[in-house]
Amino acid sequence: MVNLDYLTGNKWGIVETSFDSKWLRKFETIMAQGNGYMGVRASLEEAYTNEKRGHFVAGVFNQFGNNEVTELTNVADLVHMEIKINGELLNLSIGKVTNYQRTLNIKTGELHRVFNWELNNIKLAFSFKRIVSLKRLHILAQEVNITNLGDDCTIEIVSGIDGQITNSGSQHFSEGEKHLYDGKYLQMSPVTTNSKVKLVHSTVHQFKLNEKCFSPSSRIEMERRKIHNRYFLKLKNQDFLNIEKISSVHSSRDKNQDDLDIETRSINDLKAAHELGYNQLLEESISEWKEKVWDIAPIKIYSTDPLDQLGIYFAKYHLHIMTPGHDNRMNIGAKGLSGEGYKGHTFWDTEIFMLPYFIFTHPTIAKSLVEYRYFGLEGAHRKAQENGFLGAQYPWESAWIDDGETTPIWGAADIITGKATKIWSGFIEQHITGDVAYGIKQYFDVTHDEEFMDTYGYEVILDTAKFWASRLEYNENLDRFEINNVIGPDEYKEHINNNAYTNYIAYWNMDLAIKIMDLLYSKQDEVFSRLNNKFNFEKLTIELEKRNKLYLPKPNGELLIPQDDTYLSKKVIDLSSYKDGDQVGSLFHDYNLTQVNDMQITKQADVMLLVYLFENLFNKEIKIANWNYYEPKTTHDSSLSLSTHAALAADLNELELSYDLFKKARDIDMGKKMKSSDEGVHAASLGGIWQIIVFGYGGVRVLDGKLRIEPHLPNNWSKLEFGFFWHGQLISVVVSKENFEVILEDGSEAISIVNKGTNYIVEKNIKIKL
Repeated sequence: MVNLDYLTGNKWGIVETSFDSKWLRKFETIMAQGNGYMGVRASLEEAYTNEKRGHFVAGVFNQFGNNEVTELTNVADLVHMEIKINGELLNLSIGKVTNYQRTLNIKTGELHRVFNWELNNIKLAFSFKRIVSLKRLHILAQEVNITNLGDDCTIEIVSGIDGQITNSGSQHFSEGEKHLYDGKYLQMSPVTTNSKVKLVHSTVHQFKLNEKCFSPSSRIEMERRKIHNRYFLKLKNQDFLNIEKISSVHSSRDKNQDDLDIETRSINDLKAAHELGYNQLLEESISEWKEKVWDIAPIKIYSTDPLDQLGIYFAKYHLHIMTPGHDNRMNIGAKGLSGEGYKGHTFWDTEIFMLPYFIFTHPTIAKSLVEYRYFGLEGAHRKAQENGFLGAQYPWESAWIDDGETTPIWGAADIITGKATKIWSGFIEQHITGDVAYGIKQYFDVTHDEEFMDTYGYEVILDTAKFWASRLEYNENLDRFEINNVIGPDEYKEHINNNAYTNYIAYWNMDLAIKIMDLLYSKQDEVFSRLNNKFNFEKLTIELEKRNKLYLPKPNGELLIPQDDTYLSKKVIDLSSYKDGDQVGSLFHDYNLTQVNDMQITKQADVMLLVYLFENLFNKEIKIANWNYYEPKTTHDSSLSLSTHAALAADLNELELSYDLFKKARDIDMGKKMKSSDEGVHAASLGGIWQIIVFGYGGVRVLDGKLRIEPHLPNNWSKLEFGFFWHGQLISVVVSKENFEVILEDGSEAISIVNKGTNYIVEKNIKIKL
């Protein structure tokens, strides 16, 4: 029986209805907490063999050994508590457990677990609460309540800071200093072995018995990478024990550091939080959630299925707890801050799938994310040079801004050869360089942040265009330039030539650079002078003229855009059993990647992504023809795939199919597939859920710098309300079955929108028939 349920209506929550150690990792992920600075998996206070404990601080990367790549480190565990009652270790796998429920309140960010536990003559009621403060980025707070419902008993609690945690066996920290301050503040300061980042963890406990503060008998203990207190208590029948544990985490990579040493700063933060106590910390964090997340550009879905509304709340919750908007030297990992999956690295997932949410709803956070790419130019230059190219070639996987390419070389086992499969993405999946430019252009189109473009954006676009110009290969026989030996978005096709998506985005990137140079030339200002000195516009313009002979795969006689030079000639097999199954990647139970490479099998949106992102280049007939051809051949084995297909299906008025894909995307993490999220949330898919709703069903797009709105409601929805920012103005859209209304909430300037080829001027509000 699946032990997962939901709170809908005004409560918004995910509920674990019974304890089952088989599903620990699923709940650790989907109930994870964070604030962008740090993320904490929802591991239980007591330990279990099947758990995967995790606490991550954004930007704290380290390389364990020469044969490994840098990864986001699993820092010391502050959550764990060892609790013994009459010498028996609290363990829900034994004894009798009743009234069990664990709930993540998405609205408040609080995790709450309750249960009664009986073993022999022990009978206790437990309540565990936990928050990661959205107000105070360095603070984690816990509250434990224990009520004795049985005979008098003794309780022994071990709690403190456990630095013996590893990244799947890799220990990233050297032994740090350990201290006890003022008889109650525990502190440990380990340092990463290679990157030399110092972490300072501090924690304090407070006890109340029957509502009165007291100090139980205790002793301080230190072990290797571990410091804790051991507390000894006695509980009589009906005694009520309350424990508050407040912790702080600081890093030597923190921005805006004052003159205090990091250890003192950590203690000061901890003392301030401790003085407030758990309940006040909770209240101020709830206010922050309301003000900074839920009240900004809210979405309301009028659906026959309440999980649709919960799905967007769930997605927004996780997008905010994983995104380090406080620091432009950091970005979003493919698993956010919820697990070790993909080593905390940043992919193209940010630009294409998650960045749009922040651009349209939280542009300040979006600006931080695109600035990260500017600060990563050194690594992009280094990668281009190593590969014999010019300009900026962005790493397929990025970590700290100085790290450059961080993609592992070897991956999963080949079922035929028994050897590790080489991961070619870090070498030849190059479309990410165009994706970075695409994200920057979309940010500017929506925000009109000219200062950002002058300072950062233009340079990145010019540098990436310079790379593409040097990357093109001339085919003398056909008198054209090509891009050969690449991987496109479809990672089941390696070492292919002229991937359509890659060629188009390279052309677009180079063409955009030409337009930027023309714009800057007309201004003849400091920005022009600085960038002309850096790039030599005259020379770069000559190089970018190659784009006019770049091969762009065009629709054939059947209106099909070839995914690459050989895709359409490869073997076709029946994929229905793989597409309909519950397990992702089941294809590789029967074939290895070499075999799949020679079949018309697509992992995720490729040509479909091309016609989605560059929709103004292709008419509806072409889109339908390519949908009908490629979608049946797409396994959707990547969580990135469903959102693109769902939004595109809405464009094509395939609303029933679109809604089915939406529900599948919604349920990748939130749904009842109990092993789908063990390694962390599917961050890009969560961003994709917002895109399906706003871009797909709301019909919002930016085409050639213009705002287009053409809604399509699925049959199950009677109404959709959502908001977004356009050129600094907050806009609300209300969509019904009959019409849609656009409302300027706080703008003084009229805006222009496009609907089905017609331009409309919105001065305050406008209603348009569907």
